[in-house]
Amino acid sequence: MSDDDSGRELLARVFLARVLEPGDEVGGRWVRELGAVEVARCLKAGGPQLVGVTDKRWGGLLARASEDRAEMDLDVARAAGMRFVVPGDAEWPGQLDDLGDGRPLGVWVRGMPSLRMWALRSVAVVGARACTEYGAHMAATLGAGLAERGWVVVSGGAYGVDGAAHRGALGAGGATVAVLACGVDRPYPRGHTELITRIAEQGLVIGELPPGDHPTPSRFIVRNRVIAALTRGTVVVEAAHRSGSLVTARAAQRLGRHTIGVPGPATSSLSAGVHELLRGDAVLVTDAAEVVELVGDIGELAPQRRGPVLPTDLLEPGARRVLAALPGRGAATADAVARGALTTRDDAIARLYELRSLGYVERHGDGWKLTRQTMISVRGGRGRC
Repeated sequence: MSDDDSGRELLARVFLARVLEPGDEVGGRWVRELGAVEVARCLKAGGPQLVGVTDKRWGGLLARASEDRAEMDLDVARAAGMRFVVPGDAEWPGQLDDLGDGRPLGVWVRGMPSLRMWALRSVAVVGARACTEYGAHMAATLGAGLAERGWVVVSGGAYGVDGAAHRGALGAGGATVAVLACGVDRPYPRGHTELITRIAEQGLVIGELPPGDHPTPSRFIVRNRVIAALTRGTVVVEAAHRSGSLVTARAAQRLGRHTIGVPGPATSSLSAGVHELLRGDAVLVTDAAEVVELVGDIGELAPQRRGPVLPTDLLEPGARRVLAALPGRGAATADAVARGALTTRDDAIARLYELRSLGYVERHGDGWKLTRQTMISVRGGRGRC
């Protein structure tokens, strides 16, 4: 494509970004079949009417197309340090193409790093706006843990879990991306202006809507598909049954991405949606290492979880069986110990003398009993013998 053709394509997509709503699959099909330049020309000329829409809908599109602000939008974007990345650009993240006709016409980007490179190793962390202290703690811990492991944390910049995940990544000196449902030069929510500004300085702020555009409830919903498509997996931390975070998780499932949930209290309504996901195809995680084990490359394994090592864990199996055969109170004969340990009398006696040398048991007349220290410190691990 020549520079002139690239310039016309860019202007056409900037123009269409104000005419078509994000995620409009009918408009996306027009662009795929006819090209952005032809669709823009048709809308500016007032026809002919393209297939797939009613007369009323076509009239609404023509009303929006009556004003061409593409050049102005690009000027405003440049002044605000923004750029418009479109399919075919070196910075375009190819995973957004998985959205088919619902893929963005382009993405407004604020920040220095390459969106394509960052998206290759990214994880979404989303959840309730009105989260609990537990939810905020888990989101921040996951954000920091993922960032420390070299992963980019993607979220929606909202209050609650989103903000906590972003702050966790930033606090760890890591990378994070905020995907907004409004113009990226217009931080929303207003209370997160400072946070979103910091993300733009240390990471990336992106969105489909042109400069100055405002969010609506439907735009938040369709924004979530971008979060799901951009990342390797979506982690949900606290979500009620009607949470928008579940929309992101289900979009991730449809796209073949990993869907991941952090469990909460069984009595918490804010975790009910997460638990519903976990009863389906979502995978339960408790920390960043387990997330990376799912979404990372072969060999990026979470450490094996186990309880504390007890002194008896270091004994040979035969010695552990003999130790377990001794009663909690009182003494037992060597014959009784042998029967309890399913071994011979001679083997039991040999093991008992070994255990005495280690301080676990003591001789008591013709019998054997646990030492006081053994009863206090290791009897709780008896089920392991």
